[in-house]
Amino acid sequence: MQDEYDVAIVGGRCAGASLAIRLARAGLRVCVLDRARFPSDVPSTHGIQPAGATILRELGCFDTLAARTDPIVRGTVVVDDARIEFDRGDELLGAPMLNVRRGVLDAVLLDAARAAGAEVRTRTVVTGLRHERGRVAGVVTPDGPVPARLVVGADGAGSTVARLVGAGEYCRTPAERVFLWGYFEDTDHPPGHVWLGRIGDHGYLASPTDGGAFLAVVAASRRRRAEVLSDRPGAFAEGLRSWPELEAVVAGGRRTGPLHTVPDRDGFFRRSAGPGWVLVGDAGHVKDPTPGQGIADALRQTTALAPAVVAGLADGDDDADLDAGLRRWWTWRDRDAWAMYWFARDLGAAGPVPLLTREVMRRVAADPRRCRTLLRVLNHDVPPGDLLTAPLALGALGGALLHRPGERRRLLREARAAVVDEVRHLRPPRAA
Repeated sequence: MQDEYDVAIVGGRCAGASLAIRLARAGLRVCVLDRARFPSDVPSTHGIQPAGATILRELGCFDTLAARTDPIVRGTVVVDDARIEFDRGDELLGAPMLNVRRGVLDAVLLDAARAAGAEVRTRTVVTGLRHERGRVAGVVTPDGPVPARLVVGADGAGSTVARLVGAGEYCRTPAERVFLWGYFEDTDHPPGHVWLGRIGDHGYLASPTDGGAFLAVVAASRRRRAEVLSDRPGAFAEGLRSWPELEAVVAGGRRTGPLHTVPDRDGFFRRSAGPGWVLVGDAGHVKDPTPGQGIADALRQTTALAPAVVAGLADGDDDADLDAGLRRWWTWRDRDAWAMYWFARDLGAAGPVPLLTREVMRRVAADPRRCRTLLRVLNHDVPPGDLLTAPLALGALGGALLHRPGERRRLLREARAAVVDEVRHLRPPRAA
């Protein structure tokens, strides 16, 4: 007879492994299944915001990861001619930012899940779901069924679990940029420093990562996709020329390995809970990667999901409380992610920076209090509305109209579009 688990988690990377740690430590019988061999890499900006580093500390994994890389406590944020420098970000945000490749991060978390008591089956493909009494009741693998009271899909944007349960999407937004990144050795960069920028038609992210390497990302508009993919080195070099400061850092080093890219990753929400199943991490929600919040958001979601699962499974064979708790968590996920979803879309929008946005960022850069708020927004501590207030927007519009009288119609058009967008996205749709 097959062992029965409380929870079968499909996907053993940051979302699945972090959830397994919490559930196993709570005394649940947990089985984690992943088709990959570990350690192994997946495409990712692999920046972990301080909020995520704080959760890694709770899980007991922070010190292991921090020893593999250079924790980031200072940085440069540039939007065209607006420039923000920050230092001791760990004091403001409670932890440093970390940048470790997924082959390192996911393996550390999966080892912690094993140590907590979860059974881990790598190189195991889930081919189907078990059903009992109209509920999902486990998964099917080539080695046989894995019965479980709850199945968690933590298997990424192309989730097998989402496909098998027919989880519909909503609020889909197209990817607007093509991301190119490479790793460099022997670069002359200040320790613990991150660069985040949007200059002209390009976006940027760069920082030290594990193994003494330096990560540099250049993002071009999607309309140039064919051109970028046909000449990756040329497109990467062209992008760096628009930010000479970062170009100089990279030019002093030696690139190791090829330049990487990632398939188009549209943003979306998915229906994320049903009888006997739930989706977490990228399986249930993906947003534009420009703010680099994906890993921290996955950890944030599993921190909120674990208590709902533990409480729901505490009632023996009565699944009503479990289903209700999972629906509440799904509603929380959408509310928590909603404003940041549209903020990320705007950060990653194709094309040059809008005139109104430039003026907003100039005013943010000139005000230390607003600079701190921006860092807290990027850390998902506070909603974007705490930074992008009506007084800031109106002041920026007035200043831009004063200094750019010839662009009056364009500025008013940008302002009108921003207001319409804000009204349309005031609240997430109600969970079905």
